[in-house]
Amino acid sequence: MDSAKRIRLEKAGWRVGTAKDFLELSQEEAAYIELKLNLAKAFSEKRKSLGLSQVAVAKRIKSSQSRVAKMEAGDPSVSIDLLVKSLFALGETKKSLQHVF
Repeated sequence: MDSAKRIRLEKAGWRVGTAKDFLELSQEEAAYIELKLNLAKAFSEKRKSLGLSQVAVAKRIKSSQSRVAKMEAGDPSVSIDLLVKSLFALGETKKSLQHVF
């Protein structure tokens, strides 16, 4: 958010902060959420870079298209385990995923 917008909002009585502050998350909870969102983004980007549809990826990981969509959206019902295993199934390596962590 640019500083001018922030100043306007604060003058209008709004409190500006982070999701961590708003939800009163601990450092560990915030780190967990950030990791999960980074994995979801990496999964989506990998699928697109391979030119695969969600249906094609679902077949490759023995899942459904709707599950792949949830994975890409960072849905709370999707485990980090599933995201990591699916990234490996798409050809990512432990080394190539270091930027996510």
